[in-house]
Amino acid sequence: MEMDQLYTELILEHNQDKRNKRLLDVFSTSEHGHNPSCGDDLTLQIDVKDNVVVEAAYTGSGCAISQASASMMIDIIKGKTLDEAFRLVDLFLGMIKKEVTDDEELEELEDAIALKNISNMPARVKCAVLAWHTLKEALKKEEAKAK
Repeated sequence: MEMDQLYTELILEHNQDKRNKRLLDVFSTSEHGHNPSCGDDLTLQIDVKDNVVVEAAYTGSGCAISQASASMMIDIIKGKTLDEAFRLVDLFLGMIKKEVTDDEELEELEDAIALKNISNMPARVKCAVLAWHTLKEALKKEEAKAK
């Protein structure tokens, strides 16, 4: 199986998987993200305890890329400290901007590495990064609470 085909299947799988697309009963921060150029819209909820993201989920609507990216991101950040989650956001954004190209380093992104080639489709980049920028804002709120 070609890598592009595998990546396409991962994106479709995450888009259809609804385990991360739901409302949380308990959360410490909620952040809304919107992409006016295409209409992607999501609300991210995270629950942080003792500086660790213990739970996360999202609701909203958008294209398969934005929804899959949000789902992949949530899988990766659960159980991570705020600092680790910030680093993963920066790693993902670096991958999309083609600033980080080392596949070994990118392995930390797990399934989200499937979005690597989105950088070759400028119109879709905003779809892929919406959830990650929204997470970064939510993490900043959590960081501010801790100070």
